[in-house]
Amino acid sequence: MDSQSGDEEFAVGCILSIKTTLGEEFQAQVIAFDRPSNLLILHILSYIPILFLITRSWSFVACGGRIQEGGQSGAGPRRNIRLLKANHVKEFTFLGQGEDPLDASKCFLDLTSLQSKEESAIRQAEADAERIGVGVTAEAQSIFDALSKTLPVRWDKTTIVVMNEVRVGSPYQPDSVVGGTPAANERVRKVLEFEKKRLQSRNFG
Repeated sequence: MDSQSGDEEFAVGCILSIKTTLGEEFQAQVIAFDRPSNLLILHILSYIPILFLITRSWSFVACGGRIQEGGQSGAGPRRNIRLLKANHVKEFTFLGQGEDPLDASKCFLDLTSLQSKEESAIRQAEADAERIGVGVTAEAQSIFDALSKTLPVRWDKTTIVVMNEVRVGSPYQPDSVVGGTPAANERVRKVLEFEKKRLQSRNFG
């Protein structure tokens, strides 16, 4: 990486003309530079696209993003934000120094959206936890997982409850299936028999 200005630092707010090792050319303002990871966060000001861009890892990713400014949700300009490993910078020219591109006093944080995402994540975590049997064998959990692919299931202690009517208790054999309509009972038996055969085949294999 060479610099016509001789300055190897990427100071926050500086405006650069950048050429990358992939042949790209663009002007950008530095939002941040994380030295330990050698990662630049850039606000792209002008960009000359190339026909093909091949990336081999997350270390060189073109990311479109939006920073919202102002006091209302959705207000504020769109910005093209890019993450770039500094070692992919072939050369750069210092064009000038601007103000800090991120004015915290003008940034908008959508707390309602964040709270909604948090609640959704908690619900998903609780649902995932309910799918894990407590005090059951690995085989019992495998049977539960197999049934859950096509049928609504839940645990009632160590008993698998299917469609809120069919119950499968230890040792989780076809003759362990009780309750429910004849059709539902038979369907659970068939899935159970298939899963038992699959597990046995895998163990012997």
